[in-house]
Amino acid sequence: MDRAALDAYLGEFLQVPVFRDYCPNGLQVEGRAEIRRIVSGVTASAALIDAAIAAGADALLVHHGYFWRGEDARITGIRRRRIGRLIENNLNLFAYHLPLDAHPEVGNNATLGRELGLAISARGGDNDLVVMAEAPAGLTVADFAATVGKRLGREPLVVGEGGNPLYRVAWCTGGAQGYFEQAIAMGADAYLSGEISEQTVHLARESGVAYIAAGHHATERYGVQALGEHLAGRFGIEHRFIDIDNPA
Repeated sequence: MDRAALDAYLGEFLQVPVFRDYCPNGLQVEGRAEIRRIVSGVTASAALIDAAIAAGADALLVHHGYFWRGEDARITGIRRRRIGRLIENNLNLFAYHLPLDAHPEVGNNATLGRELGLAISARGGDNDLVVMAEAPAGLTVADFAATVGKRLGREPLVVGEGGNPLYRVAWCTGGAQGYFEQAIAMGADAYLSGEISEQTVHLARESGVAYIAAGHHATERYGVQALGEHLAGRFGIEHRFIDIDNPA
């Protein structure tokens, strides 16, 4: 598939122009014009770049790319080594941040919900990034947290009373602890995200709404996989997801 055609398709499919993001979404580093094999992963780390090169990829598709707002714009040090490896190997880098979080089919929130057996019934927050679902009948906060740990392969940090009944759970993947108050306003009994901040603990205790921190990387492994598989099915591109372990 032609690189420009893929970039245009992804921009439309993920509705990139709708989002005011912290980074450029789309093609971030230009490589070869013809794309037949894509490797996807969460973050464009050196380890993932090397794995994509070893796999013979024409393009690397990630959630966390480069050129974040507020960063030093100079291409030196670690950034120089990463970008240098991409350019030396003619490897395209496509990155999608908020558009991939929010997409109703392949987004991080949608795919994490499916992984946890939750059907989204409401959306809120900026760009509808906070989603909510009715919990299965009879669950407590502790029951749900145990399911999260089993499905994601890591024990989450839970702030709140584990024995409390759980009727509605809200979530937003990654570093979305700042949306906790919006989840509370939506009527959630528990809110799940990837990370937790010091003040989050006090908000959970004082609101009575449980907070579940399940890992930034762990909660965002599914969207980019689903996007890669979507491209494979639609265009006949070979796709492989490579998970670079990250305990954060």
